[in-house]
Amino acid sequence: MRLPAHRSRPGIAWRAGSRAEVYRALPEEVAVAIVVDGSTLAVMMASPGDIVDFALGFLLSEGIVQSAAEVEAFEAVAHELGVEARLWLRAERSAQLAARRRFTAGPVGCGLCGIDSLEAAMRPLPSVAGNMLRLSAAEVAHSTEALRACQPLHARTRGTHAAGFLRPGEGLILAREDIGRHNALDKLIGAMARQGMAAGQGAFVLTSRLSVELVQKAAMAGAPVLIAVSAPTAHALRLAEGAGMTLAAFARDGAFDAYTHPERIQFEVPDVA
Repeated sequence: MRLPAHRSRPGIAWRAGSRAEVYRALPEEVAVAIVVDGSTLAVMMASPGDIVDFALGFLLSEGIVQSAAEVEAFEAVAHELGVEARLWLRAERSAQLAARRRFTAGPVGCGLCGIDSLEAAMRPLPSVAGNMLRLSAAEVAHSTEALRACQPLHARTRGTHAAGFLRPGEGLILAREDIGRHNALDKLIGAMARQGMAAGQGAFVLTSRLSVELVQKAAMAGAPVLIAVSAPTAHALRLAEGAGMTLAAFARDGAFDAYTHPERIQFEVPDVA
């Protein structure tokens, strides 16, 4: 059963002192249970599309698997109350998971719900400092504009986030949407893994603010550059600095701010001679 990505609903609009009937497309959200080897690992609210990408991306960004090859089988089962994303791991990875299993459950907005300890929330991140990727300032400045062109669900509903993959010289080559910014990035990471795309060859572009968990997910995927349309948190900057990641924020209207490891960005200086 395929669940709809949006539904249209009537409403009453109040504009300039007058009332009018409206009929709007609204983004759908469903409970998605990620079930690994028969046990529920996480339950999150998400958009119902690209469930395979979402589940695989979540496993990758949480460090539960290291590659798509460690997932032996997958199925998505729709129920009246939501969707089960059922995955079965290869034997050696399944045994490792059994030793560190934890349960997380919560709404889409928090990103750190259910984590059992402060140490788990602030886990050490792999370093991308050795990645010598280069992007032009123009590519960074116009990246979120390119991402907007890859958001059909947002264009219809005005209610979703997106994450995209930008490769130098090629532009934005892949994007995923979801009601949640963390979910959109997980979907992108999963889609890239399924298509054999290496995150180290480009930048992640996001339609949201930059918080800790987004830096964590990007670092786990191996992305050397993270670009967002809105503000970063101070701790997100500290994590990006420590992981060797280039972090650019407020990327909109042909401008951006670069905060960490700006050496990956080629700032063109006009010749005034």
